Amino acid sequence: MLFLYVALVGVATAAGLLTGTFVDGLRSPRFLFLIPFPASPLGFAAYGGLTIALVLGIPLALVSYVSRNIDE
Repeated sequence: MLFLYVALVGVATAAGLLTGTFVDGLRSPRFLFLIPFPASPLGFAAYGGLTIALVLGIPLALVSYVSRNIDE
């Protein structure tokens, strides 16, 4: 499961890098609507990777926590 998580974060990072490289006229993204990233390939790569890591990581951590602590 951890390998799949890391792979998906890597794909999102690569997609952000490719988007920042090949798409013109992009505005800078804001992580969590607060933290601005530069409108560059590295900025979009960081934004994509961090966003997917957070969106997938929180539910994965909650499921892991509940599965360890649930009474049977």
